[in-house]
Amino acid sequence: MKKVILVLTVVVFATMLKAQDSIAFNFTFNHMALSVKDLDASVVFYKKVFQLTEITNRSKIEGIRWLSLSEGKELHLISIIKENVTANKALHLAFTTQNFDAFVSGLKTMNIAYCDWPGTAHAITKRADGVKQIYFQDPDGYWIEVNNGYAGVSQLVK
Repeated sequence: MKKVILVLTVVVFATMLKAQDSIAFNFTFNHMALSVKDLDASVVFYKKVFQLTEITNRSKIEGIRWLSLSEGKELHLISIIKENVTANKALHLAFTTQNFDAFVSGLKTMNIAYCDWPGTAHAITKRADGVKQIYFQDPDGYWIEVNNGYAGVSQLVK
């Protein structure tokens, strides 16, 4: 009888371990947070350039404001941490628009300087897959990429 209980216990425990290995977390992107010096200026920039809508700061912490990136995604702008942040172009936010040319024209109208990946002013990068990209910086120096979408079907790298 003890052997049967022991065997059943081992089988049940092994099944539980196997079940834990097969848990799929299915992560999705939730939000991006940026440390900013002038909260009001940053909010104005993102609202003006990207037409983002301000949403309720559910943290209720002063010095933080939230903007909607659509589809339940958010941009959190945080002015309560005072250390300087520096980022090179490899660390950037990327937005896609099917109205790429009109967006670039809008940047020109707003006198916002942009460049291609190597840094040539007022130039557009054209990737090998046909996607067009530009890069520019927000008031705190964060790099932003805007592109016209994906030319091909994305594939997982194995």
